Order: sequence, then C-alpha cells, then structure tokens
Amino acid sequence: MGRQATMEDVAARAGVSRALVSIVYRNAPGASEATRARVFAAAAELGYRPDSRARLLGRQRTKLLGVVFGVGQSFHGDLVEALYVAAEAADYDIALSGVAPSRSESKAAQSLLDYRCEALVLLGPTLKAGDLAALASSLPVISVARKVNADGVDVVRTDDANGARQAVDHLVALGHQHIAHVDGGTAPGAAERRTGYRTAIRKAGLTEHIIRGGLTEEHGARAAAELPSHTTAVTVFNDRAAVGLLDVVRRNGSRVPEDLSVIGYDDSTVARLSHISLTTIAQDTTALADRAVSTAITRLSDETSTTIEQVIPPLLVPRSTTATPRS
Repeated sequence: MGRQATMEDVAARAGVSRALVSIVYRNAPGASEATRARVFAAAAELGYRPDSRARLLGRQRTKLLGVVFGVGQSFHGDLVEALYVAAEAADYDIALSGVAPSRSESKAAQSLLDYRCEALVLLGPTLKAGDLAALASSLPVISVARKVNADGVDVVRTDDANGARQAVDHLVALGHQHIAHVDGGTAPGAAERRTGYRTAIRKAGLTEHIIRGGLTEEHGARAAAELPSHTTAVTVFNDRAAVGLLDVVRRNGSRVPEDLSVIGYDDSTVARLSHISLTTIAQDTTALADRAVSTAITRLSDETSTTIEQVIPPLLVPRSTTATPRS
C-alpha cells in the first residue's frame, strides 16, 4: 500500500464498519466469530498492527501493569514481590493472573486484557512466539526470565548460561570431578543452563552427565534415583527440584555435602531456610523487576519499534550443601 495500514483499511477490506473493527480488537461484545475471523484475516493481509499508544490516548488511563505468573513457583513469588515495589515507585499498580494446571497461560493473559492493563509482564512465558507477537500487537509485552524472539516483545532475563557455569566452576574449585546436572526439561531457561553446564564441564576436561528433570520437587526426587553411583556433586535446574533431590538423597542414607554436594538455582525463599541452607545461583529479582517495569512504561510512550533484550548477571551464593569431595 506504500503506507502503514489503518483501521479504516481493515474495515474496507473486511467489508465492515470501522466501529466493528474496533470492537473486534478490543475483544468487546458485538461481533460474531465469523466477523472476527474476517477482520483478523483482512488485518493479516494488510499487515495491520493496532497502535496501543493511540488506544491509550483515547481512554482513561488505568495505570495497571498486568503480570502473568506460575502458581506454585516460588521464584515467581519473589519476582511478584519485587514487581510490586518497582511499580509503586513508578506510580503504577499491579494486576496478577496465575497460570495453573487448570488454567492456561493464554487465558491468564486474556483476563488481564479484560482488566484494561496497559502492558503485560509475563514471568517465564511458555507461549509460542507467534502468540506472544499477537499479544504485543495490541499492548507492550515484556518477557521476564525467558529468552524469546517474538515481534514486539521486549526481554528482561538472567544470564542463565553464566549462572550454570558459575555453579560448575564452584564445584570444580572444590575438587569435584564427577558432576551431574539435573536439567529443567523444556522449562524457560533450561536450554541456556544446559549449555552453561556443558561449557564449564568441557573446559574443566570432565565428562558430562545430564539427567532430565523439571520444575518441581517431584522432578528432583525422580532424578535422584538416576544419579550415577560415582557422582560427588550435582547442579539442579532450580531450588524446588534441588529440595526434592536432597530429600531422597538424605533418606537413602547419603550425607550432604560430605557424600554429595548440591547446587540449586534462583535463590528462592526455600533455599534460604535454615534447615535447607542450599548453595544456589541467585537471580537478581530487584533488577529484573525494575527493568521490566521501566521497559513497560517506556514502551507506552516510545515510538520506536525496535525491541530490546536486557540480560542481568547472576551470582553464586555458597551455603551448606557444597564442600570438598570425600576422599
């Protein structure tokens, strides 16, 4: 067309009124499913992207940032707490929507759109890139703690590969030579942490051993049964899985850290409990939250279409679950 497509162009292509196109994009009542499909098809043909800033100018500001988080993920709880602080400092409020086995991430995001949130902050999103881009076509979207490549989506994440390397380097420095890794399966950040583990293991001239794991204590407990007998240390995808592994290892009669050193990831609340005292890789929740909120607010007024990725360095926190290997 030689210019950016407008809502009027979409209406003309779809054979409906501009008001009906607006209803469709606001997901308001008044349009049939067939009409919605026709409008979205016309928009796709024309390459139309709604201007979220223009929509904000035409309505009362809500000053709400929507946050999608995983129910039961302790690290997400720590992030939410930090997001409340960062949002309040910027004179914004937070609306939460949880993802659970009975509630999809797309439904959680949609409920925040219904609340007229001005931007979405997604914690460790698992939506496909196309679905994330579709959300970002109507309002700013910030992916926190997951590296994504989706049109219009900004990223704020931890350098997970670096964190995994720090964990292995710490164990190598203590004298360990048989170091396993319990990974996070397909969870956000798992691939980067596997890469970091492999890089550090190969640099140390050691043999890698990766055990498929996941996000929960149950995943860690199952992985404990797969540790080779000669293993003296293990890095685990997150603190929750590490706690599950610790429980099984200790009930089986092994001592931690005398027989097995264990390192988690996140430095969540559970890792800091005195009876667990888990050595872990800390993600800087304050920095992640501050960057996420500031990026979302900037997007609401910034006319640039270039998305950015901000990477926060992690930090090893030694506690009582790591020590030199037994002779």
